Amino acid sequence: MKADLVMIIKSQNTLYLSNKGKVFKTYKVALGGNPIGPKEMEGDKKTPEGFYKLDFFKCNSTFYKAFHISYPNTQDIANARKLGRSPGGQIMIHGQPNNRTWAKKYIKPNENWTAGCIALLNNEMDELLKFVEVGTPILIKP
Repeated sequence: MKADLVMIIKSQNTLYLSNKGKVFKTYKVALGGNPIGPKEMEGDKKTPEGFYKLDFFKCNSTFYKAFHISYPNTQDIANARKLGRSPGGQIMIHGQPNNRTWAKKYIKPNENWTAGCIALLNNEMDELLKFVEVGTPILIKP
C-alpha cells in the first residue's frame, strides 16, 4: 500500500502514513531542537508547520537517505520577510547522521536534535521508502 498523505503531529513526535483517510503506519520521530511553534526563519531550529509536498529524494544524504520537503511555501516566505529574515530551506525527512562520532555525542534517545528536519532511524527510513513516493503531500501540524 502507498501513502497518499504523510502527516506529522509535532506535539506527539509522530509521523503517520495514511491512505484514503485511514492510518496504516506510524513512526516516532525527532524534530528540530526548538519544536514549539512554526518555523519562522533560517536557523531557528524549528520544524515547519503547514501543507507541503515531498518534492525530491536524496539517496546519498549526510543523514543516510532523505525526502526533501517543499518548505518554504509562499506564506512561509511572506512571514519571514515581515521579520526581515530568510525563511531557510533544506527541510527533510531523513535518517541518522552518517558521522557516527557526531551522532553519539549529540543525539540522545527521545530528544529533538535536528536543525528543523524530521528524523527517523535508518531502518525506518528504508521502510518509509516502501510506502512513500516523490510527490506525496505532507501535512505538519503543531
